[in-house]
Amino acid sequence: MKVSNIIKELNLSVYGGDNGLDNEVDGGYVSDLLSDVMGNAEESQIWITLQTHRNVMAIASLKDLAAVILVNDLKPDEDMLEQANEEGIPVLGTGMTTFDVGGKLYNLLKG
Repeated sequence: MKVSNIIKELNLSVYGGDNGLDNEVDGGYVSDLLSDVMGNAEESQIWITLQTHRNVMAIASLKDLAAVILVNDLKPDEDMLEQANEEGIPVLGTGMTTFDVGGKLYNLLKG
């Protein structure tokens, strides 16, 4: 499924990285610990987090992730958006909790 389809289905906001809206999504990873994501996330997954800084995009790029979803109405830092636009990795947002958006993403991808 493409990032753009997930945005529509989950009613997500798009903050940056518009060039990656056609990225294919194979799954999701939920963590706020950068080293955990670096060690365990897999290519083409969406990362769900509350981290809003540039280092998130460095990890997302290193792991070739499809997108990042920020939870709890959090907004990305400016340097995070700059990196997202450079890397073509969408930064998305939602007012949902991590638990809720993770469950909905799981149902959408596995359903």
